[in-house]
Amino acid sequence: MFERLVQAGFEIQFTNHAQAILEHDFSELIDELESALIELRLPITEIIGGGGGEAKMTQRLRRKLADVSWLKHNFEMRKIVDGVEKESISHEIDHVRRSEAGTVAFEIEWNNKDPFFDRDLENFKRLHAEGAISLGGIVTRGSEMQTTMRERVAQFAADREISSFEGLIEYGAGSPTAPQRKQMESDIARGMSFVDAWSRKFTADKFGQATTHWSKLQDRVSRGVGNPCPLILVGLPAAIIDMDR
Repeated sequence: MFERLVQAGFEIQFTNHAQAILEHDFSELIDELESALIELRLPITEIIGGGGGEAKMTQRLRRKLADVSWLKHNFEMRKIVDGVEKESISHEIDHVRRSEAGTVAFEIEWNNKDPFFDRDLENFKRLHAEGAISLGGIVTRGSEMQTTMRERVAQFAADREISSFEGLIEYGAGSPTAPQRKQMESDIARGMSFVDAWSRKFTADKFGQATTHWSKLQDRVSRGVGNPCPLILVGLPAAIIDMDR
């Protein structure tokens, strides 16, 4: 299962018999997920120039999933006693795929604050307990992508011979904030190159340990967050980064 993804460097993990459930009850959905993920490409310029709002890569993946009916859905659960509503809870899931066998929920956490993992997993747990979904899935940055991000950002700057704040603006990386510039100038004064000072600060601020990536997701799952909902976890490989674009 997901052999093409594994060969391409994707990290795949199943919990609570999710693999068996997917294979036997939702076999028709396996190719939909694999086809959407295997085609993902991430230009380095999108990593460098991405500002506020949703990343372009995430938007592309969302469109691919939506094209095969993995659609956003808001689950509503109400508690009614003698005709009086006592409680109402809603859970919005970005991608929901329904079939005759049941329902699969899927979230994309490319680069959020890591507490979003807690939200997603707890939502899956509640929805699974109520019989609303059969299993849940999360895709995030894989471990190699996370650990080599600074190296790739530095390579972007070195390849383009960026050696000044003006150069960053010229190549779409934007201008560092005053605190960022101060830290970089301090690092440079201690002998660090401009490329190393910038890549260090850039990746620490944008893709730091407190963001959504594979090891943070693993931390939650190992502690049992989301149990007993069956889960499919997908880590995006560094190989999808296109250093030429």
